[in-house]
Amino acid sequence: MFAGLAAGTINGAAGGGTLASFPALLAVGLPALRANMTSTVGIWPGYLGGVAGFRREVNAQRRRSLLLSPAAVLGAVVGSVLLFVTPSKDFSAIVPYLVLAATALFAAQPLVARRVRARAAAAGPGVDRPGWRAPAAQAGTFVGSIYGGYFGAGLGVVFLGLLGLVLPDELVRTNGLRALLSLVVNTAAALVFIAHGDIAWADAGLLAVTSLLGGYLGAHVARKLPPVVFRAIVLALGLTTALKLLAG
Repeated sequence: MFAGLAAGTINGAAGGGTLASFPALLAVGLPALRANMTSTVGIWPGYLGGVAGFRREVNAQRRRSLLLSPAAVLGAVVGSVLLFVTPSKDFSAIVPYLVLAATALFAAQPLVARRVRARAAAAGPGVDRPGWRAPAAQAGTFVGSIYGGYFGAGLGVVFLGLLGLVLPDELVRTNGLRALLSLVVNTAAALVFIAHGDIAWADAGLLAVTSLLGGYLGAHVARKLPPVVFRAIVLALGLTTALKLLAG
């Protein structure tokens, strides 16, 4: 129950909730590949709650959302298919490094956020003007979504960085767009996994109920409080999980 609440809260705030749900599923005995698919399906409501928490920012960026969502869907499907063609043994071997990479991304999130603010301040008005920004944002969204469909932990931080580089804006608006694109990616991947994967439905259901509340809370936390203690807990969890997986 705590894993779902934590995953939803982290996803609502900045992304990275898989760092809470994935280790919890491993701890109850699920193989890495099945745990990954179950986590994707189970924490989907957390992404929905996050978008609800950022609804003002999302509604104000409908043009951007329509521009980037197709690339997010396509990338997520590609990543999901790549997961299916990866042998379970090979996936288990690379998971520790994926967790370490996701943990590093989560640790870098405050730096990414500061860069987004700085670029937004430097860009000034007119950040949606025609030119290279739209295709660059679509390409970045597609590449980031492949990772999101394949594993997903730290996807929100990837999107924050990419969007901040090519579509500089206020951080809260970028975070709202990040939340929407993460929901799109997670939805596409979850549908693929439900249709073709092996989901532990009891565990997914428990994650779903608690992550919905967590996602909504996380978006509000992101508006008001720097989640320093929560971030430290997540980072410790990510490192501990990666080390345990490396140790076998």
